[in-house]
Amino acid sequence: MNKVFLTGNLTRDPEVKYTPNGKAVSKLGIAVNRRFKNAETGQFDVDFFNLTAWDKTAEFCGRYLRKGTRVLVEGSLRTYSYTAQDGNKRSGVEIWIDNIEFAGAGKRDSDSGEKYTSKPSSDSGNDDFDDDFSGEEISDDRVPF
Repeated sequence: MNKVFLTGNLTRDPEVKYTPNGKAVSKLGIAVNRRFKNAETGQFDVDFFNLTAWDKTAEFCGRYLRKGTRVLVEGSLRTYSYTAQDGNKRSGVEIWIDNIEFAGAGKRDSDSGEKYTSKPSSDSGNDDFDDDFSGEEISDDRVPF
């Protein structure tokens, strides 16, 4: 079974593009703190992962998620390889998102007054979207970075 669960903060704004067939794809990054502090530094080590979302999940990411948002990701590992410009073969791992949810407080611009919500506004024309999330105010002193 290939199943991954991660909780962390997005490292960049989601980038949504469309394939020639009109299929939405979004690329994101996530920073995940390790469970234990580094004995030498007294700080948590952080791992960084690339994420890919497709279709409605990709559109959701582009619409509601921003750098610093704390999320819970459920997905699967995918490996890839390519030949770099220097002729060397390279490989990597990314996580294809099956499900992504808000996971509490995250970094955001407190001056904007904007609250996160997964319900699109009534003028968006997307009536089949039924997640229910109402955000909470988040102060900068609660952000770990």
